[in-house]
Amino acid sequence: MNSKVQSLKAFLGSAGRLALVEVAGTKGSTPREKGAFMLVSASAIHGTIGGGQLEYMAIDKARQMLPSSSKGRGARFEVEEVCATLDVPLGPEIGQCCGGRVEVLIRLVDAALAAELVAAAEAEETHLPHVYIFGGGHVGQALASAIALLPVHGVVIETRAEALEGMPETVETRLTPMPEAELRNAPAGTAFAILTHDHALDFLIVAEALKRDDAAYVGMIGSKTKKATFRNWFLKSADGTEAEFARLVSPIGGDTVKDKRPPVIAALAAAEIMTALVVHNAAWNAERHAPQDRVTAG
Repeated sequence: MNSKVQSLKAFLGSAGRLALVEVAGTKGSTPREKGAFMLVSASAIHGTIGGGQLEYMAIDKARQMLPSSSKGRGARFEVEEVCATLDVPLGPEIGQCCGGRVEVLIRLVDAALAAELVAAAEAEETHLPHVYIFGGGHVGQALASAIALLPVHGVVIETRAEALEGMPETVETRLTPMPEAELRNAPAGTAFAILTHDHALDFLIVAEALKRDDAAYVGMIGSKTKKATFRNWFLKSADGTEAEFARLVSPIGGDTVKDKRPPVIAALAAAEIMTALVVHNAAWNAERHAPQDRVTAG
């Protein structure tokens, strides 16, 4: 598995001299939030601050700050500009009509700043929400490719080794004869997408997932008939409840778009999963930071 942290480390180690371009402040409507950043070298970039003219201006300024390779021995000493700030109104004058204002901080990257970036990325990665995909068939492959682009820790779980071939490098793969065991050990707030090659296995995994009241999302691929069949089995034979069953999303990706091509299903399901993760995490954070009732002794 090639994580996003590894990609950052690889860029830091191979791109030569770099400038860090960071959104330091925002007002009104802007393409990216405060803290968004990108790295700029003489010939490449890593990340984005939202694209458009704002990003082009920042890249141009960053490259002006990079030490020139033409400064050889005997050249007259020049003081490097190691830090600069751009204050950019996003109006018609730059062809980017978001209407807000962005403050961009640009700094040359030294060893200490590079270490800070890696440490921050590692900390962020440990707190990424998890998405478990059970099944590496056509839809599983497409869904893995879709979530590989998202700020999540993706895991594809399979009972067949060949089904795990060709998965995106940033997605973890696990081969196991008991996929339901992986579900039981998943972190709180995990999203579970169940789409194996076997309906009976789907039912077993979904039943386990619905017992996890801390799951952000439980989705099963299939038709309305499959969902009805699962409901009958879940309530009568798996000791399930109506409240638990009500948390099941099936078919995944909704039924508004009548398109069964795997990449389309994957795109719709990825959006559905990401929405569920954001809503779940927001609710969890609100609960965690809610003021506690105080009991005072009389």
